[in-house]
Amino acid sequence: MTQETTTLTGQYPPPVRDWPALDLDGPEFDPVLADLMREGPLTRVRLPHGEGWAWLATRYADVKAITNDPRFGRAEVTRRQVTRLAPHFKPRPGSLAFADQPDHNRLRRAVAGAFTVGRAKALRPRAQEILDGLVDGVVADGPPADLVERVLEPFPIAVVSEVMGVPPADRERVHAWTRQIISTSGGAEAAERAKQGLYGWITETVRARAGSTGDDVYAMLGAAVGRGEVDETEAVGLAGPLQIGGEAVTHNVGQMLYVLLTRPELMARMRDDRPGVRGTLLDELLRWIPHRTSVGLARIALEDVDLHGTRIRAGDPVYVSYLAANRDPEVFPDPDRIDPDRDPNPHLSFGNGHHYCTGAVLARMQTELLVDTLLERLPGLGLAVRPEEVRWRRRTMIRGPRTLPCAW
Repeated sequence: MTQETTTLTGQYPPPVRDWPALDLDGPEFDPVLADLMREGPLTRVRLPHGEGWAWLATRYADVKAITNDPRFGRAEVTRRQVTRLAPHFKPRPGSLAFADQPDHNRLRRAVAGAFTVGRAKALRPRAQEILDGLVDGVVADGPPADLVERVLEPFPIAVVSEVMGVPPADRERVHAWTRQIISTSGGAEAAERAKQGLYGWITETVRARAGSTGDDVYAMLGAAVGRGEVDETEAVGLAGPLQIGGEAVTHNVGQMLYVLLTRPELMARMRDDRPGVRGTLLDELLRWIPHRTSVGLARIALEDVDLHGTRIRAGDPVYVSYLAANRDPEVFPDPDRIDPDRDPNPHLSFGNGHHYCTGAVLARMQTELLVDTLLERLPGLGLAVRPEEVRWRRRTMIRGPRTLPCAW
């Protein structure tokens, strides 16, 4: 990264701002990010780990432009100690998150068939059956219940196992590994042991599915390895994040429910809307809730790029903030207000460009089922504690309530 980056107008570049990882209670918007948005379309930030500084783009148009521009790549990040939020950085070969084109399309093609609209529609009855079983247990035991522990965490894990093709005999241990990886308890060592166990199991499973003709993810990966389209290391790197992929659904829906349970007018609106037509409010909640702490993964400028009179030089790291883009007043009037009737709502909560979330259709289906089922099965749903007593996740990249004690 160049040390003396200058603007095209001869002005000095913006100062480097330290961006600490804040532990925020509730769905409060990150105050540091809010300040950075006010400072300009392009700022420079230094995150808690890694080295140096990085550009940060916060405007909607810029975020879309950068994430669609092949002059900004992810693969180079794996060879650099870029300033970052995560204390540990161990990207695996095959990870879609760090693949540039054409490798990204080659890797994604191996599993794309498992994440289509048609597959999600076909899976919906089975997902509903899984969810009904979990809620049956909650209803039988009676209030209060922690909906994160009882429903929001186990449901996405179980659905993902259906999509991935985890054999019933292996699900208990795969679920245990996954829960440990996404949990905030147990610490980094426990999470690392769980990752080793999970990735070892994935390696064995991919090998066992070589030449398979099934339509689950592990069958698709085994077949792709057999055809030479991906190698085994890539297949394992592909499968791991997908197997753990229920984390976002757990915590996003946890935030949505917290907002509904603390804003009676929104809960009333959600209940008034019929199941199947709640999409407008669900999209608005997806736009508004702060999905993550800070920012996600960086990109590296592969050549000099001029943006807003500023030259981003080849080798400079660049972050985009989807959270900031979702609050851009040029696209979302009165962006800090939850507007149940906001339409259109082109939010970027599932990303943009070729790194758009692979499981977006599946995540949306699960979100709809969770909201519809919990509102239907638990009449009079409310928090069992004061809002300020809800415990939120700490030292985490994905924000959300750690517990959600409810009564009905």
